[in-house]
Amino acid sequence: MTQTPVEPRTAAEDAGPGSRVPAGRSWLDRYFHISDRGSSVPREVRGGITTFMAMCYILLLNPLLLSGPDADGHKLPHAALITATALAAAVSTLLMGFVGKVPLALAAGLSVAGVISTQVAPNMTWPQAMGMCVIYGGVIVLLVVTGLREIVMNAIPLALKHGITIGIGLFIAMIGLVNAGFVGKGDPHGSAPVTLGAGGRLAGWPVLLFCVTLLLIFMLQARNIPGAILIGIVTGTVLAVIVNAAGHLTAADWGGSAPRLQGSAVSMPDFSLFGHVEFGGWGSIGGMTVGVIVFTLVLAGFFDAMATIIGVGTEAGLADARGRMPGLSKALFIDGAGGAIGGVAGASGQTVFIESATGVGEGSRTGLSSVVTGVLFALGLFFTPLAQIVPGQVAAAALVVIGAMMMSNARHVDWSDRSVSVPVFMTVALMPFTYSITAGVGAGVVSWTAIKAAQGKWREPGIFMWILTAVFCVYFALHPIEAWLGVG
Repeated sequence: MTQTPVEPRTAAEDAGPGSRVPAGRSWLDRYFHISDRGSSVPREVRGGITTFMAMCYILLLNPLLLSGPDADGHKLPHAALITATALAAAVSTLLMGFVGKVPLALAAGLSVAGVISTQVAPNMTWPQAMGMCVIYGGVIVLLVVTGLREIVMNAIPLALKHGITIGIGLFIAMIGLVNAGFVGKGDPHGSAPVTLGAGGRLAGWPVLLFCVTLLLIFMLQARNIPGAILIGIVTGTVLAVIVNAAGHLTAADWGGSAPRLQGSAVSMPDFSLFGHVEFGGWGSIGGMTVGVIVFTLVLAGFFDAMATIIGVGTEAGLADARGRMPGLSKALFIDGAGGAIGGVAGASGQTVFIESATGVGEGSRTGLSSVVTGVLFALGLFFTPLAQIVPGQVAAAALVVIGAMMMSNARHVDWSDRSVSVPVFMTVALMPFTYSITAGVGAGVVSWTAIKAAQGKWREPGIFMWILTAVFCVYFALHPIEAWLGVG
């Protein structure tokens, strides 16, 4: 039977009822188990700030993803989308910090937002689309309450969990390289799907600043300088502001927003999207289509978050010898509730962000880091213009650094055992190559059970791994299934 992970005991609990806590431990330390996890308040604050700086781009990107028209041709106001994105991220991340007590930050999931913008909104109104977010969040919460989600996570073999961590490292490194413009799309008529930069060459100040920031962080880390990632991001941003002013660059040169303050640093939030949620009225698209949409959203929210929690938790040293995390059930519950929180706020479903690894890289180990990140997102409601100063190329450097750090988990994999190395390779390779965490997890699970069956060890994976295998087979065959059912 799978054992439920136990929350680390505080010094007071170990001492017994009526005992006094050792002198020098503040209530903050006791509540978040800061000393128990080998951290400190400055490290947690630094980690929380770093995580925010690495993921504050979502305040700009999510509104862009949700900027299209719905089935009625209506578009969501841009200012209201920024407010909704900041509000949902703040509430979800603060809950993770105070209740989950782990260094995981939440914001609008790009995979979920992508499904909402491309598959959901074109078939219904925006309030109905946000209603779908609430529904899928409720389904995931139900899986958590029944214990199924935690059982599924604990059922995954430790070697695959290491593979997931490695794959996520390569995935976020790939995201960073692409966002920085260091890796570009290949010529559609050529043989290479990707190239060095745009058109096979590096060009422009933003790419140079990415390289400078990346090398600076690596150099600081090599000298064991505390706060290397944060120092690199701040330095890169300052250089970007100087270069932008001196070189008279435009927003197009930066691939979006230029690193400069536009207008006032303070703006009032627009809460007009809050609570605009509708359930029902889907008669025009049919119940089967609604079911497929919910299934797709649950898969995107469930396995992306599962893989991220495993990866970040392992990197933070919170996982035990079997890859299980303390307080996992609380973290999973809050992540599931993030779907509903995002729907109510009007920002689409919230999920744990892999950028949480940047804070972990700076030493954060507790929920205090998430509280700091959540507070900064709350301030982002009023200081959105400041968040636009950090260019994406500078933030991308931090992603590549964390990707490199997460690759160290490769030392835990027995590469000489084909039954282990092949599924791990499939997991690691498909995450960056398909640009999908879910696809990587699915490939690893299916290949793991298939190889075990070929070895005559079909009972070894366990019933839940076989159930996962069936689910992922449906996931990979979803398009032909939709076509067969006439709902594609």
